[in-house]
Amino acid sequence: MRVVDLGRRDYEPVWRAMQAFTDQRGEQTTDELWLVEHEPVFTQGQAGKAEHVLAPGHIPVVQVDRGGQVTYHGPGQIVAYPLFDLRRMGIGVKALVFRIEQALIDTMAHFGVVAERRDGAPGVYVGAAKVAALGLRVRRGCSFHGLAFNINMDLEPFARINPCGFQGLAVTQLLDCAGIADLAAVKPVLVAHIEQQFGLVQEPPTAP
Repeated sequence: MRVVDLGRRDYEPVWRAMQAFTDQRGEQTTDELWLVEHEPVFTQGQAGKAEHVLAPGHIPVVQVDRGGQVTYHGPGQIVAYPLFDLRRMGIGVKALVFRIEQALIDTMAHFGVVAERRDGAPGVYVGAAKVAALGLRVRRGCSFHGLAFNINMDLEPFARINPCGFQGLAVTQLLDCAGIADLAAVKPVLVAHIEQQFGLVQEPPTAP
């Protein structure tokens, strides 16, 4: 697996690059994991309903080709895009979701926080509050889009939507759960648990 840390980027160019990577990859293409912080944006999944976007204000709303409803991306959130060949791994979408959730749960445990799944609502929760969201797409047996893990961010924009389509869903972050504010301290832990879940070995990290 090649890990690429994109730093802080606008959403749409990264989305288009993910699509292009997935469309152009072949059977021998190395899987990649992209890490990024996005500028503030709401993204609405393919089946997303307009009524879940309550009051976006100055934050743009982008219609995208992933599953799920509306979510928010912004600074202080680790977004990770697993660009994986699921056929080569021999797994399906359910296993992809389960393993990503488990990597997040194990990352939270590393920092002393008990997190869990919730039936029928993909993502990871601490008590009643969501700390990480998932939105995925599989094309030609390969995954793109991914996870958004709240670390140290302004959570106010989540109040402008029904997060993931759930009215009044509480949202939390690692800072509030464990006092961890530094994204650089969390990224290698998350990457290591993704490697473990998918049986991958990381190449030396590269800049974009």
